Amino acid sequence: MEYRFLGRTGVRVSQLAFGTMSFGTAADEATSRRMFERCREAGINLFDCADVYGKGRAEEILGGLVASCRDEVIVTTKAYFPTSRDVNARGSSRFHLVRAVEASLERLNTDRVDLLFLHRYDDVTALDETLRAVEDLVRQGKVLYPAASNFSAWQTMKALGVATQLGTAPLVAVQPMYNLTKRAAEVEILPMALSENLAVFPYGPLGGGLLTGKYTATARPDSGRLVDNAMYQTRYGDEDYYRIAGDFTALAAELGIHPVSLAVAWVGAHPGVTAPLLGARNVDQLEPALASVDVAMDAELRARISALSPAPPPATDRNEEASANNYGSR
Repeated sequence: MEYRFLGRTGVRVSQLAFGTMSFGTAADEATSRRMFERCREAGINLFDCADVYGKGRAEEILGGLVASCRDEVIVTTKAYFPTSRDVNARGSSRFHLVRAVEASLERLNTDRVDLLFLHRYDDVTALDETLRAVEDLVRQGKVLYPAASNFSAWQTMKALGVATQLGTAPLVAVQPMYNLTKRAAEVEILPMALSENLAVFPYGPLGGGLLTGKYTATARPDSGRLVDNAMYQTRYGDEDYYRIAGDFTALAAELGIHPVSLAVAWVGAHPGVTAPLLGARNVDQLEPALASVDVAMDAELRARISALSPAPPPATDRNEEASANNYGSR
């Protein structure tokens, strides 16, 4: 396991991180413990959570698991989405963020969250209110570093600019969706992260299970998130994704590499990525993801895999700039 710097912080994080969304739901407490212990054995030191995972149960389980090694692991959580039916138990207002973080700390049984991700950009709350609230939590020692999940590049840059203007702690990391079928992050988010030295922890490297070898243009398993979960059906509803998945599975078989290992390695090999977030329901599912560190993902192999799905157009839509048919460059 390699360790990389978390942006400009000087903190070192493992090249793979583990997402705990399954804790307390798809994985019971005993299974969660086995996955956590296997991750620690493999060298993973960053565990990602959110207050809405399992309606708080994921944080409770993670808090118990990290108790004996708290100073050796980086614990993250997130706030934004509704945590109750109350009209103010949501969003990125000071009113909600303070209460959300205090509730997360209690469930995690810890005195601080190492990374607090704003779980979504708040279209209503002023950014200065949000960032001043996070700054207060930083000054109180309850949050060490602010971060953002599901922010676009412009939203992230706006937050960085407002933080500079206010003199508050800046975002140090982002968490976008990124996999072979969902490549929008390549257009602006990943180049922005490289430019601004932000850590990047992509979620969904397996496309909700699409790239696990179980899906093709003509084949579907009887169960799974893409079969049972309406949100994932909507997210990955394009039939072309299944063609890509089938071609990818065939390439993995040709190479003699488990498709899960190959998919995670492809994400992790992007120069802007710090650590892909792994997710699993049990240790058997986790093993091939951990084995991604053993995949020799050179530029040629990554290009071969990338060719299986359409590359997103550049932000300017001037795709000719990647060819010889342009006005020239510096």
